[in-house]
Amino acid sequence: MTTTRDPLAGTVFETETLRGVRCVRLSVLTDETTSPERQREADDIAAAALGIDFGEGDQLREAVDLDVSASAFGPFDRPQLGGWLARPDDFDALVWWRFDRAIRSMAHMHELAKWAKQHRKMLVFAEGIGGGRLVFDFRNPMDPMSELMMLMLAFAAQVESQSIKDRVTGAMAAIRKMPLRWRGSRPPYGYIPAPMPEEHGGVGWTLVPDPDAVKVIERIVRELLEGRTVSAIAVGLNLDSIPSPRDHWAEKKGRKTGGRTGGVKGNTKDAFLWNPAVITRMLRNPSLIGWKMHNGKPVRDAQGNPVMQTEQPIMTREEFDRIGAVLDARSIDNKERSDTDALLLRVIHCDSCGGRMYLNKQDNRKNQAPTYKCNSHARGDKCDAPANIRGDWTDDYVEAEFLRLVGSVQTTHVVEIPGYDPEPELRATLAEFNEHQEQKGRQKSRHAAAAWQERADALDNRIAELETREKREPQRVVTNTGRTFADEWAAADTASRRAMLVEAGVRLDVRRGTRGGWRKLDTSRVDFHMRGELEPAAEAATATAGDQEAETRNDAPPAPGSAVRLAEPAPAPVPELVPLAA
Repeated sequence: MTTTRDPLAGTVFETETLRGVRCVRLSVLTDETTSPERQREADDIAAAALGIDFGEGDQLREAVDLDVSASAFGPFDRPQLGGWLARPDDFDALVWWRFDRAIRSMAHMHELAKWAKQHRKMLVFAEGIGGGRLVFDFRNPMDPMSELMMLMLAFAAQVESQSIKDRVTGAMAAIRKMPLRWRGSRPPYGYIPAPMPEEHGGVGWTLVPDPDAVKVIERIVRELLEGRTVSAIAVGLNLDSIPSPRDHWAEKKGRKTGGRTGGVKGNTKDAFLWNPAVITRMLRNPSLIGWKMHNGKPVRDAQGNPVMQTEQPIMTREEFDRIGAVLDARSIDNKERSDTDALLLRVIHCDSCGGRMYLNKQDNRKNQAPTYKCNSHARGDKCDAPANIRGDWTDDYVEAEFLRLVGSVQTTHVVEIPGYDPEPELRATLAEFNEHQEQKGRQKSRHAAAAWQERADALDNRIAELETREKREPQRVVTNTGRTFADEWAAADTASRRAMLVEAGVRLDVRRGTRGGWRKLDTSRVDFHMRGELEPAAEAATATAGDQEAETRNDAPPAPGSAVRLAEPAPAPVPELVPLAA
């Protein structure tokens, strides 16, 4: 805050320098009309007019999110902008070039306006509707106009976004039908975009073979025809640090490899590895013979012919069919192989690599029992000492160990009753009340003063109510079922038994065995562990069983105050003397 005196008017006024964050976003990095430089220039002009400073050098406050769609990712989900929004104390204002650089939906704008109102921030758009600057100042929480105007403009942005989406969808559908024309985005592995040749109109892009990827495909095909399995090929590619298709494209674009995986949890990886599924999917993709594909199906013209995406297919039809025949000959009928009857799925692990082992069903005609095997190849990893072990022996061993430890333990039914603590809400409401009190006496009109008092009374009433509430601790009601784990085990099917083992935290680590005609399980190869809520009960049951065994042997310690009688050892038998032969 700086103070300036106007000598002519004889007045003093204050100007405030706000800490701003310059926000830049692009859906497509190559979009020159909305380049980062143009956005920065517009942001700087608006910031200078409003007394907003972005800092310099290492202290520069800037959020640059490139190749990020505003329709798909809200402000809080973007890599750099989301980081700034999580640190509201580090700045006072956010500045964008235009409205669509920030949001494209009413839902996202509502979240942003709510956040700005909560943290007292200013939102600035250098070029608003009609070209004029838009400033939404949420530093005054009693002014609802900023939020209302933002929601109205967000509605217009959402309508515009849907219109753009419809136009783009229509354009992509039209381009999809054009021979040799590539619509953009990541191409199939083995190809890279290139300008359309003049003999084909010279408009747009087409696909040409990617020399680096073609070398990898040639290696995969050569090793496949030499007899190597797809799993072994994947291991070799990973050992040689050859980027997988997804990472290959990231390197081509100069981006970081890895990223979020699929699924519900969606873990983050530094790099994606080759695996049998990736190789098989790539080799079976008709894009290798130049066909355009959409949603897993060929794009066809009016006559039903496949539409070509390139003049230079990587493979001929004969080569593609030959590879497909090799894959078909080596494929496994998944209907005949199922792990649903594997008792130790998610329980048994290879001691060498720590990975899960899976039940491998043998051919019944060979009179071989199913075995659990290390599955490192399927993950694209290399295990130094992959283990395999006979399935029925291992199932029986785990069952016996589990029931020995907890078979006599009573099963229980648990009900969780959540507690309640008014303290967090009380502190938050009190802070809001204190902040509201700072505005006392600043109202110039009776209506404003009445509105202030109404708000103060409401907060006061809420605080008084919270003070009367009592804290209630969470409860965990445990009821005995009258049955033991042995009873439950006897009545359960394989899936239910497997669930019992997993819930109890049972883990079996298996080491590689030695060759030989074994007739039973070599227990020195396995380590049985149980880590979970049942562990204390198992220890208690084991101790009780030990005491009972000691009483049976009559070697239990004497009761306090009793006399100790030492058992006298029985005399050793006297050997019969046999006369020596003369």
